Amino acid sequence: MNEEQKIPELNNTPISPNGEIDHDKLWAVVAYFIFFLPIIFVPNRSAFLNFHINQGIILLVVSLAGYFGFDILPFGISILIGWLWRIAILALLVAGVMNVLKKEMKPLPIIGKLFTFLK
Repeated sequence: MNEEQKIPELNNTPISPNGEIDHDKLWAVVAYFIFFLPIIFVPNRSAFLNFHINQGIILLVVSLAGYFGFDILPFGISILIGWLWRIAILALLVAGVMNVLKKEMKPLPIIGKLFTFLK
């Protein structure tokens, strides 16, 4: 079974109890910037929203690990790699938001399948 078959399609995803997928889209975009807000303020989350909250948490964990990991490098190297790291994290953030706007449940490239925090 390939990876695409493991991820449920949005059509099979239960819509939130209020029936508004756009509401979930808004919270899913917020989850990429501040993941804990949808966890606190959305009591009955859909699988779509939980998936994107997971992706937001993964993005945060990986970006922080990189920032702290590159701090131990010598000054000149850490600046160069730090800028490349920021560009990569920004590209992943844009990819995640684009997935939300297209109503897709695709994992982020490279890092999207590292962890699962919410089911």
